Amino acid sequence: MRETFDPAPPKGARIAECLSQMGCTNDSAAALERAAGSELDAAREGVLELPDAFKLHFGGELAHVRVAWRLTGGLGPVVVVLGGISAGRYVTGDDPKGWWSDIVGPGAPLDTRHCRILGLDFLGGSGQTTGPRVGQGLFPSVSAYDQAELLRRVQDHLGLGSLAAIVGSSYGGMVALAFAERWPERVAQVVAISAADRAHPMATAWRSVQRAMVRYALSKNDGPEGLRLARALAMATYRSPEEFSARFDGEAQRIDGRFQFPVESYLLSRGDAYAASYLPEAFLCLSESIDLHRVDAGNIRVPTTLVAVREDQLVPLTDMRALRDRLAGPVQFHEISSLYGHDAFLKEAAALRAVFEQALPPAKSAA
Repeated sequence: MRETFDPAPPKGARIAECLSQMGCTNDSAAALERAAGSELDAAREGVLELPDAFKLHFGGELAHVRVAWRLTGGLGPVVVVLGGISAGRYVTGDDPKGWWSDIVGPGAPLDTRHCRILGLDFLGGSGQTTGPRVGQGLFPSVSAYDQAELLRRVQDHLGLGSLAAIVGSSYGGMVALAFAERWPERVAQVVAISAADRAHPMATAWRSVQRAMVRYALSKNDGPEGLRLARALAMATYRSPEEFSARFDGEAQRIDGRFQFPVESYLLSRGDAYAASYLPEAFLCLSESIDLHRVDAGNIRVPTTLVAVREDQLVPLTDMRALRDRLAGPVQFHEISSLYGHDAFLKEAAALRAVFEQALPPAKSAA
């Protein structure tokens, strides 16, 4: 395996060690502590290139697979953090903005003062990991097991040993469950937020229509417009009816000769933003991967924490409870209520802080 970029590791551990070895005044010790704290935000990142063809769970193989990863923080055990299909290796931080920076960081619910965070770009996505190119309509089908296998390769490449936890939300939770089923000795704990052992048929119905919209648009050489509309429809499934009722109950406005509804303007603006940053072909690949997801919960013995959202339209509470009952290992089950529905994992910092404090004591004790 070959690494294309891997900057020097952060120096926070060496700075912190100096405090116990040097005779420092209070002022100088405080200065060193501040320096060490700033180093905790330092990151290593790289792109791992696999030397051999990568065999896929659903058949076929990919040559020259590249896996982009990012390891943040200088001290503590490693926690892998994986999100929805548009999330990637930039989990926390401000430059660039991490997709979960409100939840992960120094003093945040998942506190990087006590652990290191590993993020990946998904296979088949729009990041630097191997995925479809613009105009490539037939990228192979990808499984959550394939994503888990690439995580295992990065784990070995970085010499991380057993992971303290994998925290996965939405699609990332599916990957976490797949990893736990295949390699229970490699991870001490799994936290799956709004992710079950299989996709619900109603959620598959919504996503199937979204993919049909994108395929039709691609056939007309207008993939971004298809993705814009698919994302707009998806946003209506991510959130709750209660939120939309509270936010978008205003009257329609006549714009360019027709009426436009407040909720319509919101959904299409979200679609515009998504289409500007994501490939339609990558959306097709990973949206399908969600619906192909099935793991055998009876083979998962890793201690698991499940977080279910009562208002989640995509992963119903009944599916999360059924997963809880099928898991073979120890399980903690948290039900939360959120107007944000499936997107609660992006918004509910206080609720997630309580979950992480209970579920991840190894990360806390590493301080």
